[in-house]
Amino acid sequence: MLLDRSQGPIRVLMGKRSNAHVFMPDLHVFPGGRRDPGDHRLPWAGELHSAVQQRLMTATGGQSSPARLRAIAMAALRELHEEAHVAVGKPVEASHCPLAFLPDLTNLRYIARAITPPGLARRFDTHFFALFADEAEIDPAAVRDSQELEDLRWIDVDDVSVVQVPDITEIILGELRSALEADTSLAFDRPVPFFHTRRGQFVRDLF
Repeated sequence: MLLDRSQGPIRVLMGKRSNAHVFMPDLHVFPGGRRDPGDHRLPWAGELHSAVQQRLMTATGGQSSPARLRAIAMAALRELHEEAHVAVGKPVEASHCPLAFLPDLTNLRYIARAITPPGLARRFDTHFFALFADEAEIDPAAVRDSQELEDLRWIDVDDVSVVQVPDITEIILGELRSALEADTSLAFDRPVPFFHTRRGQFVRDLF
């Protein structure tokens, strides 16, 4: 979740999935996607905050390697670049890095994890991160549509009624609002909610 706090109310970047998508067509979502095998091998410019690493380690069962934890965050920045043309990191020659920039994970906050209930045709296990655009020296006007996301726009975190979003996206936005109300800086070591199914019930745990 890329956040813009330069114009008063905090805004979040969202884009519409094409109607050609089988999964969640025509809905507005955050830029993101699945982790690729190559994400483990990408070079980087800045490491995850130690508190974020610890939360991720706990979220993934305490057995993940630093490389796997880093790859989860790398995937978020890679997808942000692919879907919104936003590069978070240090520009480099394309021959030295597949992304033409070295991803900087330093300012990523870990916001939530969610797993869709069993029995659905398509499921996901998603880790949600947040990043303030000014901390990453990103110009909010620089975002552009892509083949993956159309109608990219900045939307007031407190009122997303102007777009249609999936249920889980609304839930995560609610968590983001609560976190911002508690601490506008989104502390790195804040407790992280985990949404999943237990004995047929959709539950929210904290780690």
